[in-house]
Amino acid sequence: MSRPYLAGSLSAPPVAFSPDTFAARRAALARALGSGLAVIPGNGPAPMNYAGNVYAFRQDGTFRYYAGLDDPGLVLLLDADSGEATLAGHDPTVDDIMWEGPLPTIADRAASAGIAHTAAPDAVGAAIGAALAAGRTVHTLPAYRGEAREQLAAWGAPSASEALIHAVIAQRLVKTPDEIAEIEEAVGIAREMHVLAMRLAQPGTTEAEVAGRMEGLALQRGSHPSFPIILTRRGEVLHNHATRAPLQAGDLMLSDAGAVAPGSGYAADITRTAPVGGRFSERQRMVYDTVLSAQEAAIGACRPGVPFADVHRLAALRLTEGLVQMGLLRGAPDEIVAAGAHALFFPHGLGHAMGLDVHDMEALGEDRVGYGDEATRSAQFGTAYLRFGRPLREGHVMTVEPGLYFIDALMDQWAAERRHEAFVAYDALDGWRGTGGVRIEDDIVVTGDGCRVLGPPIPKRAEDVEVEVQAGA
Repeated sequence: MSRPYLAGSLSAPPVAFSPDTFAARRAALARALGSGLAVIPGNGPAPMNYAGNVYAFRQDGTFRYYAGLDDPGLVLLLDADSGEATLAGHDPTVDDIMWEGPLPTIADRAASAGIAHTAAPDAVGAAIGAALAAGRTVHTLPAYRGEAREQLAAWGAPSASEALIHAVIAQRLVKTPDEIAEIEEAVGIAREMHVLAMRLAQPGTTEAEVAGRMEGLALQRGSHPSFPIILTRRGEVLHNHATRAPLQAGDLMLSDAGAVAPGSGYAADITRTAPVGGRFSERQRMVYDTVLSAQEAAIGACRPGVPFADVHRLAALRLTEGLVQMGLLRGAPDEIVAAGAHALFFPHGLGHAMGLDVHDMEALGEDRVGYGDEATRSAQFGTAYLRFGRPLREGHVMTVEPGLYFIDALMDQWAAERRHEAFVAYDALDGWRGTGGVRIEDDIVVTGDGCRVLGPPIPKRAEDVEVEVQAGA
């Protein structure tokens, strides 16, 4: 039995930062806009199969960044001329309290975010109408949920504001020490999840059991997964989710999972690949060590001013050098990468920005976030999937996640077309079918003179991963 809920109860985790933090963020946004009215709605509850039965709530990242509240049905209004903020929402009714327990008033919620003014939900449309009638600019963001688009249209809001989009991206991309501390807390929980997964990587254990135990651990820590867990013995399927399939001796188990920091919602995103039963085969070890070498080289190259697209190319070059040694590619590695032939085995980008959203702010436009006017996205297969290409800045938080994959359908297509025949050793491919996929991912923050990996170390040297798997046997 359930009903649409108003908001989190008084027992929910507190707002992670001080009211002054959110006030300072809003003041910086107002200065960047200069004038006009910014309207930033939070998310509402999402029905699962009828209005009263809802999915676990997920707040809009931008609303949470500026208002700090992880509750549905709220709207932030920011007057960029005066800097004045208003939180729109409604107070709990007796029915709300009956179903959910004691709930804070809208004034209490506003005070926790340093907002002095509150209004009823129907005041939002009136505020937009008054601003437009006065000839003022109304700033909104792209809506990625259908109900949000309908609500903005009902309020008479104009189309998304490029000025607001770019101001939000510029501000949210650079993380403060307090934000980084929250991400590190999330990485700490993710570490526990991945070590548990390694120890569960035993023949006969099902993918679903491992993924379920990982999620349960996150819930025990007052957290939850930052995205649906990818847990699979079919690592060549880039986003394959857990099934009831049992793990088998000789498999590689790929786990791509993160957690959120309780109270703030900042995300972690980590990938590890482990040998089921505790030992990499010789061939698996060759692939694994190549991926790890590429990841370490990429992490070492991340520093202010370096385009992330260049870091991606460096990782691709290191992977290609390993593939040449394995006899799968031939020729000069730099020529192979320039032609894009390496993408048969590395068909995705190196990483993405991360923060309150595990793919930070991509609802605002992937190219706007990852490229802006500082870089141009490649059209080359594989590299075209690179989500972030612009120069790195101090305070950027990124994932670094190279991988190598043996995808039958892709190998079949390229072989039929004889694509990049000068570089691909097609006569050797059949012997590598069934190898699966290896990906290794960490989260880094760009510092003044380089970068550092966030959170406590998570086993990733092949021998250390084997030790963890063997400990669970």
